[in-house]
Amino acid sequence: MEKVAIVILNWNGRQMLEQYLPSVLNYSKDEATVYVADNASTDDSLAFLQQHYPEVKLVVLDQNWGFAEGYNRALAQIQAEYYLLLNSDIEVTHHWLTPMIEYLDAHADVAACQPKLLSIFDKDRFEYAGASGGYLDRFGYPFCRGRIFDTVEADNGQYDDVADILWATGAALLIRSTDYWAVNGLDARFFAHNEEIDMCWRLRIRGRRIVCIPDSYVYHVGGGTLPKGNPMKTFLNFRNNLTMLYKCLPDGELQHVMRWRWFLDYLAAWETLILGRNWGDFKAIYRARRAFKRWKKDFEADRQAIQASRQTIKIPEQKSFSLLWQYYAKGRKLFSALPL
Repeated sequence: MEKVAIVILNWNGRQMLEQYLPSVLNYSKDEATVYVADNASTDDSLAFLQQHYPEVKLVVLDQNWGFAEGYNRALAQIQAEYYLLLNSDIEVTHHWLTPMIEYLDAHADVAACQPKLLSIFDKDRFEYAGASGGYLDRFGYPFCRGRIFDTVEADNGQYDDVADILWATGAALLIRSTDYWAVNGLDARFFAHNEEIDMCWRLRIRGRRIVCIPDSYVYHVGGGTLPKGNPMKTFLNFRNNLTMLYKCLPDGELQHVMRWRWFLDYLAAWETLILGRNWGDFKAIYRARRAFKRWKKDFEADRQAIQASRQTIKIPEQKSFSLLWQYYAKGRKLFSALPL
């Protein structure tokens, strides 16, 4: 069994592979085996890899299974102690793997970790997708050390301590294979978006820790698959976030949170239409609410199993405040200003 398998999920991403795969190989080959799992690309990704990078191991999937099921099917074919899920648009740095591997080796109670995520376009600023580790507010809105909603902070070393987090970004996620399969991996029904938050939350419910290791840092392009403002991205984010809440919230919080989310989601829809004149996102939020209502029954058994696995009601990294209130009413737009 390999120690670390870096697995890059690819779909028509030859340009990203050509640009960023060299850094992964240069700075990782002594500590990990690099795989590319291909989601039935129709470009020349596979031919490019076979010609220029024969040392990269390939897992060829028969169709585009999306992010969640694509990883599940690829990782099922790989034997390793640690999986590192890595986006194809990541530029890694010298010695980036060592701090994370050493931390997992020394802390058996930690299931997964992430590096500090910085922007490829402004390397002194955090990147939206994960910054320096992720959390949730009481209503299920995700935020990070270094990023709240669209406010992304400059990295001045203010979040350079190792910290327990609720979720690690799927852009660069190091996870024990035993923990990955203990919760049956990513929820394939999500297809994409919120799936890593959902998986990490399920691990936290079981009492497993998730951490950010800022001594390791990488640079991320972000938005490569579905850019911000794409109605499909909006649909997936809202539908999957609601589903995640239904699965993972404890019984005492579920009804209260879901009543508030009904109000907040429709408020968000009308705000996008009235203030942003965005008809696509308006319809996407309505479609997401309807889709969640239709498939909610399919997750009843999941909810029962997750709640039965619960080790604690209160998870510290799921905060008790409303992020919307803190951000818009209180004007607290930096992580360090939140009532943590």
